[in-house]
Amino acid sequence: MQDLIMIMVVEDDQIIQALVEASLTEAGFEPAIAASGEEAVTLLRGNRSHYRALVAAINLLGTMDGWEVAKQAREIDPTLPIVYMTGAAADEWASRGVPNSVLLTKPFAPAQLVTAVAQLLNSAPPPA
Repeated sequence: MQDLIMIMVVEDDQIIQALVEASLTEAGFEPAIAASGEEAVTLLRGNRSHYRALVAAINLLGTMDGWEVAKQAREIDPTLPIVYMTGAAADEWASRGVPNSVLLTKPFAPAQLVTAVAQLLNSAPPPA
């Protein structure tokens, strides 16, 4: 049996959390949901080899936004693929986003999320 690919998801909106979780699960991934940027970074630091990609909402409650979560995630794992989700901050991606990332503008179809994650994983180096 193939190991499930764990994807860190940081999103504070429960409806979007559920949509993302269902989409990734149906596609054969194992999503781990964090409700805040701080929680996501803590989980990434504690299990750095477990997560193969990050799906991050840009606007989050708390002190850390999705841009900062991605920046810290890349400090933990420089090759980690990142998918940003936003309804309002798309114009900031060119200046604030990290390389090897995709930006999805809300609302997006579940298939768009799965495709973005799969494309980034397919172009990423294999896990160590």
